[in-house]
Amino acid sequence: MTGLTAQTWPIAAAALPFSGVAPDGTSVTDADPALWHDTLVEVADAGFDRVDVTDSWLRLGDLAPERLEAFRSAAEDVGVIPTSLSAIRRSVIDARHGDENLAYSHRTLDAAAALGIETVSFGLHQALSPEQQRQLWFWTVTGHVDDPADWDLAVARLRELGRHARDVGVIVSLEMYEDTFLGTADSSVRLVQDIGLDNVGLNPDIGNLVRLHRPIESWREIVEKTLPYANFWHVKNYARDEDVAREQYVAFPAPMAFGVIDYRWAFRFAIENGFQGVICVENYGGDGLSVCAENRDYLRRHVLPKRPYAPAASRVRQPSGWDGRP
Repeated sequence: MTGLTAQTWPIAAAALPFSGVAPDGTSVTDADPALWHDTLVEVADAGFDRVDVTDSWLRLGDLAPERLEAFRSAAEDVGVIPTSLSAIRRSVIDARHGDENLAYSHRTLDAAAALGIETVSFGLHQALSPEQQRQLWFWTVTGHVDDPADWDLAVARLRELGRHARDVGVIVSLEMYEDTFLGTADSSVRLVQDIGLDNVGLNPDIGNLVRLHRPIESWREIVEKTLPYANFWHVKNYARDEDVAREQYVAFPAPMAFGVIDYRWAFRFAIENGFQGVICVENYGGDGLSVCAENRDYLRRHVLPKRPYAPAASRVRQPSGWDGRP
């Protein structure tokens, strides 16, 4: 796939702003499909024709075939295309739930393939701790830290998922997240290289690292090291202030145009290095969907190329077959 422009680039709204708990207290995954329909209507009303099915909202991997078809029908009725799927906090190397999470991840790949979703994002981040859940912003408290002894297990299990994904025509993207094997640029690149499959690349969610209330890697260096391996991209931004002498670090969500990450520069570098993947716009706090819509408009008006551009060859396989609709 080459020659995407600002108007044809696939930009999906994250389902992250939507709760996974229905008004009656039950799981959205177990809810009447009419509730899914209503949420997708909100997505469409915000000007999106694509959605990233974040599984904190709806776990497609846990739906029976007839309910998967009900979701497909709801999306078609609203006119929103399920374009990517983000499975979060289900680490396949979790000491207690790794086997269960691996099985869930395989089901998620099958569900994505059944719906024609070509890109699935997995991560190694684990469930929020009780202390993290008590914070206004959970990232102000350190959560799980991966054990270096689990590196080979991570490679083996993610390679297993990559092979399954390749068999069903899906691309796997690995989401960068602090204190995991995907928590630094160098470690993330090494993990993809060790997995060694051309359909497994990176989701360089730089915002996950920029928001930390501690010293961080240069976001520009993260871009330069990881984007040549990227095949999907969660994009969001944060305002950040550092007082190194006092060891004080503060960050909070901001629209993409106003945060510390210069996405105009980052996308120029990414496209020149072969990135042609789905973009998923995210935001935490407040009216997250409206901020996602502002982020989409910022990308289309000011960042993405106005004319077709032939990038250099990517180091991983990119999605294909976009229909060119804005």
